[in-house]
Amino acid sequence: MAAICQAAIAAIGPHAYSDAQVAAWSARHPSADRYRARVEGGALIFVAASSDDVPVAYSLLEADGHLDHLYNHPDHTRRGLAGQVLQAAEDHAIRMGIARLYTEASELARPAFERAGYSVQHRRDFDIEHYGQSVAIHNYAMEKRLD
Repeated sequence: MAAICQAAIAAIGPHAYSDAQVAAWSARHPSADRYRARVEGGALIFVAASSDDVPVAYSLLEADGHLDHLYNHPDHTRRGLAGQVLQAAEDHAIRMGIARLYTEASELARPAFERAGYSVQHRRDFDIEHYGQSVAIHNYAMEKRLD
């Protein structure tokens, strides 16, 4: 999962963000150990795999309905995989009685969330500290009601 995340940010991030923003965004993302800790803490990861059974896209859903990650390896974009892992997370949330899914979507992920029925609540402008520098960046608070 960590490799998918890093590859996606590095390859696709520059289409909407500056080099400084991409570097700061990438530095915030966890190692493989952090994914294990997230799962041990109750998060679920929904994975799409290639025909060779290699993970190529995933979403990470927390127990309260927060969809924290949606990443697709850049070699496997435009194949509907983001929609599939979002649908898997939504199906699980419905089974668990979660009434609302919510996320903070990047400029690049926003269209995938909109196609899946999420609506923008507001744009989030914030700073990320990176190597002692404050880097301004943005994303979108989005949600989807399931009830």
